[in-house]
Amino acid sequence: MSSTPENSPAAPRRRLSRDHRQRQLLDVAWRLIREEGSEALTLARLAEQAGVTKPIVYDHFVSRSGLLAALYQDFDARQTALMDAALDASEPTLPSRAAVIASSYVECVLLQGREIPGVIAALTSSPELELIKREYEMIFLKKCRAVLQPFAGTRGITQAGLRAMLGAAEALSNAAATGEISASEAKEELLVSIVAMVDRTARISTN
Repeated sequence: MSSTPENSPAAPRRRLSRDHRQRQLLDVAWRLIREEGSEALTLARLAEQAGVTKPIVYDHFVSRSGLLAALYQDFDARQTALMDAALDASEPTLPSRAAVIASSYVECVLLQGREIPGVIAALTSSPELELIKREYEMIFLKKCRAVLQPFAGTRGITQAGLRAMLGAAEALSNAAATGEISASEAKEELLVSIVAMVDRTARISTN
């Protein structure tokens, strides 16, 4: 029977690539927010929970603001991938495309659980972070405009209409995440709102 001598050196820990380390840190950060809330998220606490030194965390995010921005970017990337895949598989009709927008938005928030509302709230705490949030919102709204434009007539989708849609999407998704309403209710209500907004724009175009 073989045995490992007590004084033999421990096997060296495998060093993660920078991308893999960042993924690990983001996953731990999401867990921290889920378990303790966004207020508890600091770079020092993240280093402790991830089992790394503080300089490693600071090297990736520089500051708490940088960490929050990275978390929102991570959320946005998931939302974009989910929506793009669903759009590729959808029919070129208003109900189908609107259903994709509604379902993708709600599903992405639910996949992130209750963590993303806390991150979004934290992002509004400073002008710098609010600007990052608005930049990603504009990218999302631009995509929605391109998807819905063919059904909106010559007037086109207005920015006011898109902002109303986004407000409804955030409110309904957060309500579903907290259990106030069901996911299916959130998706259905958002779908109806999107279709109504586009139909109203199309009617105005014909008058």
